[in-house]
Amino acid sequence: MKHISLCLVIFWFSLSATAQKLNETQVIGSHNSYKSDMPRPILDYLSKVNPGAAQSLEYAHIPLSDQLDLGLRNLELDVFHDPEGGRYARPKGLAMLPEGTIYDPNKDLEKPGLKLFHVQDLDFMSHHLLFKNALLELKSWSEAHPDHHPVFVLINAKDGQVPMTIAPLPFSSAALDSIDLEVKTHLGLDKLITPDQVRGKYASLEEAVLAGNWPEIDEVRGKFLFVLDESEEKIRRYLQAKPKLENAALFVNLKEGNPEAGFRIINNPVTQEEYIQELVQKGYLIRTRADSDTKQARTGDYSQFEKAKASGAQVISTDYYLPSGFFESDYSVKFENQSYQRPNPVLIKK
Repeated sequence: MKHISLCLVIFWFSLSATAQKLNETQVIGSHNSYKSDMPRPILDYLSKVNPGAAQSLEYAHIPLSDQLDLGLRNLELDVFHDPEGGRYARPKGLAMLPEGTIYDPNKDLEKPGLKLFHVQDLDFMSHHLLFKNALLELKSWSEAHPDHHPVFVLINAKDGQVPMTIAPLPFSSAALDSIDLEVKTHLGLDKLITPDQVRGKYASLEEAVLAGNWPEIDEVRGKFLFVLDESEEKIRRYLQAKPKLENAALFVNLKEGNPEAGFRIINNPVTQEEYIQELVQKGYLIRTRADSDTKQARTGDYSQFEKAKASGAQVISTDYYLPSGFFESDYSVKFENQSYQRPNPVLIKK
């Protein structure tokens, strides 16, 4: 009898595990995931003219596939509109580097298409200068690991002016739709979790989310969920191209109460822990941050990470899944079991 009872318990736990939904997970990922080391001469220059900005940029990441190999399941990519190519091909910061420095040997910045880096002319070192090539790396990694936990990918469409740098091209409705097109073309629809899939039979995405219609994790292994992390104004422009998010590759960061709401970006879990918990319990997916601007890593302060974990936000981003290579610090962000993924503590009680 004891043997039968034990088997029933094991069976129940295994059933619970396979039935875990996408919103019932919690993962750690990276912020500005494409960013490689910023050259020291440029950092030294910035330290003289804007010390705070220079300090905030003293972080970098290992290649995307290496991050995924570690177990990270969230990435963030910044894109610049460049339909003709060449707009960002000669960053001003190159003048500060030693003569003969090799940059962009494949002339990727001369090619048409979305570009991938942090700040034009200044923080322009990237593991991939073309958004297309980052997507191809994700596809290749995913095909080699077909049963991987779903990966959340946040997209910033950058068109803000920075003093003394070239003016970026604005993201019109058509330009925002080009993000959608590149994701579908280079990663593939079969690799995506889309708003249409989550909406299902419901009248709106938000209605489906509030009804708990997120897919089970095992149903969407090997896939990616993309989110446009932008201002409401820019999101409305994207919705002109993709009304109601029909046929959209991207979810959008819209406040609850909008029919397209489903994934929220709430960066400060210290001041908004209860708000995040409330939204998580209602069914929304939330991304928050464990650290920012290198501050927590410099002081060894884990308090924001603790709040992020307790909030139940499904996605927690950090610059420090590994300790800093720029300054001495042991600060690194992992869950208690030394992994980057666990059941959601707000939705799945131990």
